[in-house]
Amino acid sequence: MPIEINKNKISPIRDSQVLRVIERMNDDRRHPDRSAFDGPLRHDAEAFVDFGFSIHPDQGDLIYLLCRAMGAIRVVDFATSVGMSAIYFAAAMRDNGGGHVIGSELVQAKVDVARKNLADAGLAEYADIRQGDARKTLGDLGGPVDFALIDGWPLPEGPSLARQVIDIVAPQLRVGGYVLNDNAEPDFLEYIRDPANGFISITIPIKRGTELALKVV
Repeated sequence: MPIEINKNKISPIRDSQVLRVIERMNDDRRHPDRSAFDGPLRHDAEAFVDFGFSIHPDQGDLIYLLCRAMGAIRVVDFATSVGMSAIYFAAAMRDNGGGHVIGSELVQAKVDVARKNLADAGLAEYADIRQGDARKTLGDLGGPVDFALIDGWPLPEGPSLARQVIDIVAPQLRVGGYVLNDNAEPDFLEYIRDPANGFISITIPIKRGTELALKVV
């Protein structure tokens, strides 16, 4: 289902160059026919190379505000797709005085588009977009992470990518750090809502339901 965009909303981002790129990317959004998700290639990320599955602007604004408030300097963007979420993260890193977005995207063509979009927004120096399987590219994040977006591609069977990636990222996330999840994978939610794993979380009514978790232990 296409995302409804309210073009009259006020963004907390004040940089007109960044806002122009975000507006252009929202205008360029394309959505595959629903039948594509029922076909034999539904789990093949390469089959959807022409579609940039991006976060909702309200999610982006939330990412930007929280990263500014906490003074974030190292954040994770999974999956980067064409770079929408990376732009919100990178804008916050720059406005915080410096920092880096560590992105992971499986499809090389989308990595190329994401890097161009970040460059167009004047934010390329704040982003490290890694091409490949996030279960490998996010293994070493270089230090404590302040914030992570977990929004990965569905797998045909077994644990979801979101569940597997949180296993990798959670030990690198600092106490007081946030995790934002877009797809509400049941096994991810089961993990993040279990107090034994060190998080508390809430569901925010954005898109289909956005889970925001805080690491407390």
